[in-house]
Amino acid sequence: MGRSLKYGKIVVLIGVILASITLSFRTKQDFVEFKSFKTQYVFVLVIDGPRMSETFGDTTHKYIPNLANMLAPQGVLLKNFRNNGVTHTNPGHTAITTGVYQRLKNNGEELPKNPSMFQYFLKEKGLDSNNAWVIASKGKLNVLGNTSDRKWKDQFTPSLYCGVNGAGMGYAGDNDTWKAGKEILAKYHPKLVLINLLEVDVKGHQNKWEEYLRALKNTDQKALELWDFIQSDSIYKDKTSLFITNDHGRHPDGHKDGFISHGDNCEGCRSIYLIALGPDCKKNVQLPNAYEQLDISKTIARMLNFDFPVSKGEVMWDLFE
Repeated sequence: MGRSLKYGKIVVLIGVILASITLSFRTKQDFVEFKSFKTQYVFVLVIDGPRMSETFGDTTHKYIPNLANMLAPQGVLLKNFRNNGVTHTNPGHTAITTGVYQRLKNNGEELPKNPSMFQYFLKEKGLDSNNAWVIASKGKLNVLGNTSDRKWKDQFTPSLYCGVNGAGMGYAGDNDTWKAGKEILAKYHPKLVLINLLEVDVKGHQNKWEEYLRALKNTDQKALELWDFIQSDSIYKDKTSLFITNDHGRHPDGHKDGFISHGDNCEGCRSIYLIALGPDCKKNVQLPNAYEQLDISKTIARMLNFDFPVSKGEVMWDLFE
């Protein structure tokens, strides 16, 4: 009887402890915040400036067959993703990397006001610059590697390959950037990477409709090539998550000059998409949630387990199993 009573007290005590822990978590999200992620590497591929009417707004997906039929089914698709800030290239990319909307110059002459996810990541993990890269066809995007914040400027900065020959000037062809990017990935195996492809945006601005459509197909192919590269690499395979998105959309037909331009508050400029793939993501799921650019870096910070207090975004818990 004494031994039974003793064991009974232990069982009761364990029950009380478990109950108190359970009560301390008020919602499902309180539980999932303790989730352990399999992801050790994260890539963000930004396809610059397509309209939803030629991507996931077109039910035939004829210009993005790989994104729609090969990649999205392997992960989570958000067709209601948003740029709720300034709908130009540098502000859009800055929102993605800092988690803050900022009205800054679009010509590469102004640094973001806030430090980026790259800087917080490298500092907290004690890693050198080759563990985080910005690889961009547009040279002006080299500003993503730094900040005007005096406490962070020129510190914990990522490596850069932006523009012609990676020198931070001009616009390079996507094929050249792609070739150099794959060499960088194979050599350094960075843990956090942003890649920008400009072709869609540039052909739109040039008012070359057929070339704009061809650019959609070309960048669609490169998105698949990137995922195939990740899955065929012994270091990245099954440990890497990929976010595919846009910095902004474009004007719809009948609004100003249509597909040629972007930059205002119209629905065409704000509407973008997000595809998330990786070992922690749900499979073949479409979410109606109106998440936005600010949420990308906040989610990455949680996945790679580093603090990112500057971000005004939220973790997109709905992406995960």
